[in-house]
Amino acid sequence: MKKTAVLNAQLSGVIASLGHTDGLTICDAGLPIPSEQQCVDLALTKGVPSFLSTLEVVLTELFVERILLAEEIKQANPTIEQQLLEMINKLAQTQGRQIEIEYVVHSEFKQRSNQAKAVVRTGECSPYANVILYSGVPF
Repeated sequence: MKKTAVLNAQLSGVIASLGHTDGLTICDAGLPIPSEQQCVDLALTKGVPSFLSTLEVVLTELFVERILLAEEIKQANPTIEQQLLEMINKLAQTQGRQIEIEYVVHSEFKQRSNQAKAVVRTGECSPYANVILYSGVPF
């Protein structure tokens, strides 16, 4: 049995397949996902799994060079934003490199999410709890 953090086989495979600059969206239960886009649907019920718990586990296995957020998270969901940024700052320290943080309006976020290699859907039911993680390289 796999002993690292991500036990979900599909999610583990997606993370392993990411190359430099590939995007991985982690989203709430409401973000639209095109039918042709690879989706790891983890949502079980409202809040399970949460956006932050899913992000925390993914960050244990992914080297991140930048992230993208919707500008609207600042006003509509500042608690999630603050916790997410704390996780990203901690990851940057662990990786020994800065992680670029970019904000765009939600409509632009959705367009960019459609270009991500895959989307991980959580059971999160709070507004704008979405992030695109862009894969970096640890060398």
